[in-house]
Amino acid sequence: MEHRQNKISDVIDQGFSGYQCLVILLCFLIALLDGFDTQAVAFTGPAIIDAFHLEAKALAPVLTAGIIGMTIGAMGLGIVGDKWGRRITLMICVLLFGLATLFTAFATQLEHIFILRILAGLGMGGATPVLLALAAEYTPHRHKGLVTTGVLLALPAGAMLGGLLAAAILPIWGWQSIYVIGGVIPLILLVILYFILPESLDYLSQNATDQNHQRILKILNKMSSQSLRLCKSDYTRPVQPHPPAKLAILFQNGLAKTTIGVWGTYCFNWIAWFMLLSWLPTILKQAGLAADYTPYASVTVNAAFILFALPLAYYLPKLNTIKILSFMFICGILIAAALGLSIQSQQWGLIFIFIALAGFGVGGQQLALNYLVIASYPAEVRATATGWAIGMGRLGAILGSAIGGTILAASGVTGYFFALIVPLMLAFICVLAIRKSYRTHAMLDMTS
Repeated sequence: MEHRQNKISDVIDQGFSGYQCLVILLCFLIALLDGFDTQAVAFTGPAIIDAFHLEAKALAPVLTAGIIGMTIGAMGLGIVGDKWGRRITLMICVLLFGLATLFTAFATQLEHIFILRILAGLGMGGATPVLLALAAEYTPHRHKGLVTTGVLLALPAGAMLGGLLAAAILPIWGWQSIYVIGGVIPLILLVILYFILPESLDYLSQNATDQNHQRILKILNKMSSQSLRLCKSDYTRPVQPHPPAKLAILFQNGLAKTTIGVWGTYCFNWIAWFMLLSWLPTILKQAGLAADYTPYASVTVNAAFILFALPLAYYLPKLNTIKILSFMFICGILIAAALGLSIQSQQWGLIFIFIALAGFGVGGQQLALNYLVIASYPAEVRATATGWAIGMGRLGAILGSAIGGTILAASGVTGYFFALIVPLMLAFICVLAIRKSYRTHAMLDMTS
């Protein structure tokens, strides 16, 4: 994104004011609750199976529903954010996933949970791109990458907190309690957002009415130590028309092999990650772990993901993306095999160590994939390439959640982990097929 040299960016780039930190904190809290609600079905799955007297594979549609909703929400509500503004879109998203999650606690049929998870997914999927954009817009230019990574990590952090909470209260209050908490807290936050959350300055400056001009001045004066007097010419700029991006461009000029490789890497990695993430508590319960302890599997894998993500975020811009992804997929294949070989032993300490390592070898690629498009495409097609790559990833997430129950029923817990090797191996092959056009200045391009 072009770094805009105007009075708005000058104020933002002065450093972190208390008001900017507040906006970023609100975005972080939305992402935290988003992550909590996203993984709610995973760590309540075993209890729902028991409560509704189901086979494990019957949970697959419910696990898939949220991801389908998130995919539609990310595409549809992202457009709403550009049209109506970040503030109103975020509040709509929080209201949607808060209410849908709360109503899930009162569902008496699995079909009702399925519908509510789609609605919750719409809100959760729509919130993520909008809150990331808003947090970045209120962040000084030199810190955008750090803040964006921090806000993104709120998603697995929310899942981790949800797992801890589930382990503590599920035996006492039942699976419904998770959805009551996951619904009520976002609705309380919604009230705070209504009174505090500002609109995107970028959105206001692109719609420079007299009313929006006054809103811009009010927001900037909350961030600046000096009283500002701006006119519209200080921040408006002529809109540069861009030719419409077409999918065909990703298959021209020698990019066809790269595009197939990138799409395959995203799709197969997300299949593996969601096979693991969505079904892990259910798998461990079927393997003999007490139901009260299964939510700790979600805690472990998400906590490990966060711990691995911090050094990865620092080193990834300095490393060859193709090589680091290859290494991570090899690790993931070995970890999946180790889980398959050890799961029947019920040596839970060792098994949980392998689960933690899976946060790097199966989930850590989620961070590295963000750099894959940068390393593989010229700047003029990256936006189109990124959108389609993420779309392939979401398709993989749907498939991974959908097929997990069938694989578990057919292969058992040992076979499940060995089956996990298949998408990881295919993703590794796709990485090797990608044209190695790594750019040492990739990080500069991404943050500019």
